[in-house]
Amino acid sequence: MGATCRLWTWACISFMWLVCFLLADGEHFALGGNLRRPRFPHHAYRGSWTAADESLAGSESPVTYSVEYYTQVIDHFSFRREGGFQQRYLIEKKHWKGAAELGPIFMYCGNEGDAEWFAKNSGFLWEIAPQFGALILVPEHRYYGKSMPYGTTEASYKDADTLSALTSEQALADFATLVTDLKRNLSAEASPVVLFGGSYGGMLAAWMRLKYPHIAIGAVAASAPILQFEDIVPSDTFYKIVSADFKLESTSCFNTIRESWDVIEKIASKNGGLQDLSKQFHMCRDLNASWELRDWLESAYSYVAMVDYPIPTSFMTPLPAYPIREICRAVDGLPNDFDILSRIFAGVSIYYNYTGQVDCFLTSDPGNDDIGVTGWNWQACTEMVMPMSSNSNNSMFAPYDWNLEGFMDSCAKTYGVRSRPSWITTTYGGKNIKEVLKNFGSNMLFSNGLLDPWSGGGVLENISSSIVALVAPEGAHHLDLRAATKIDPDWLIEQRAAEVAHIAKWIAEYHNENTMPHDVADIHAFK
Repeated sequence: MGATCRLWTWACISFMWLVCFLLADGEHFALGGNLRRPRFPHHAYRGSWTAADESLAGSESPVTYSVEYYTQVIDHFSFRREGGFQQRYLIEKKHWKGAAELGPIFMYCGNEGDAEWFAKNSGFLWEIAPQFGALILVPEHRYYGKSMPYGTTEASYKDADTLSALTSEQALADFATLVTDLKRNLSAEASPVVLFGGSYGGMLAAWMRLKYPHIAIGAVAASAPILQFEDIVPSDTFYKIVSADFKLESTSCFNTIRESWDVIEKIASKNGGLQDLSKQFHMCRDLNASWELRDWLESAYSYVAMVDYPIPTSFMTPLPAYPIREICRAVDGLPNDFDILSRIFAGVSIYYNYTGQVDCFLTSDPGNDDIGVTGWNWQACTEMVMPMSSNSNNSMFAPYDWNLEGFMDSCAKTYGVRSRPSWITTTYGGKNIKEVLKNFGSNMLFSNGLLDPWSGGGVLENISSSIVALVAPEGAHHLDLRAATKIDPDWLIEQRAAEVAHIAKWIAEYHNENTMPHDVADIHAFK
């Protein structure tokens, strides 16, 4: 028998990639109940997937590093007499040309999860480091992975008081103090720092460039939805894009999914209906409520839209190239006498069981929090308030409205704190971003793939000559930060080359060298 697939849905990023968004009817006001959540990527697969499987895409990971620890203060913004904690960071110096030659430092801003997992999925930095003679630094985000402010996960997540230092501002201060101290220890105070990040990490990279311009000369922010707050973009944007991705592949697939929600509710309302649904979807245990199945399905559709890559990957779970296409082929390909839910199960199995090794599924796994589920729930409830809704006019999902008051009540009930839905825009901006950043921002690159549902909250147009948007119509969630493969499409090769060109330009300007070549044709050798 195959391994039991322990999968969980969580309020993410990974920007993604991780929040509690409530149904308009307020049916459930508890975290983990009948909620709509913004989802950033996380590693969900619990079956067997080996390094050999990565060869499907024709590449091996170039990522190598040493693991170090740095003593951080718990609260950067007060003078409370409180002990510090050990922040984990990853460092690779083998390509660094040293302080004497002003070798640059490429710093990936840690996401809402284990730093090693995100590093292994960001091979682009390792591939371009040799040509720049760069040192690579990946600080882990506080409260995730092994970077626990109060020693253990249990102590750090004890209550709202111990969680109070889990904010993006504190994380950026961690990154700033770490890289500043590292440069001092290496006698590299003059070495320029370039920031990188994908999903939530991309948001942090952009915000750090704005908040700490004296520390970093530029930022590459991939799939960073910095506009997904308040009313800057419509709240139905995310699910509208997911739905459009499916409809682009197959209108019948789109319609089957759209019709499935009523079928699920109709069966669930019958005596023994939940047991019937559990059996049909091969659950390891009986469902307690229909929302568990809905959330499990919505998670698959949302995540697969984020990683609708043109190459096979195991970023979140083992998937073929163009996975939405494969899901829709499974949905549409069954004979006519198969019912809707059989088609839905065939499709969703591409996401949850592409290897065929899974014998049953769990809709959640609360005992396994290595990817930061609990931490992101807190962040989503406090400052990362990202409105979500579904509009029946453009969505294959069941319609629901964004309910801010219900959301805030739920967070207050769960954590005993009140959400601050305007805090992100107050702290980092976002409204009237073109006018604002044109006046004081510089050296920021926003990359987005339009298949990625988070692209709707991203920067999709150039703001100035040095605040640039690279938009890939066929791209998905920060694919550009992944390691190159032998089967990458031309547009992806060109996008990465353009990013290298901008980085070269920033570093050249830092050194007051205006003649450094950065034409795309001259940069192709970075692969």
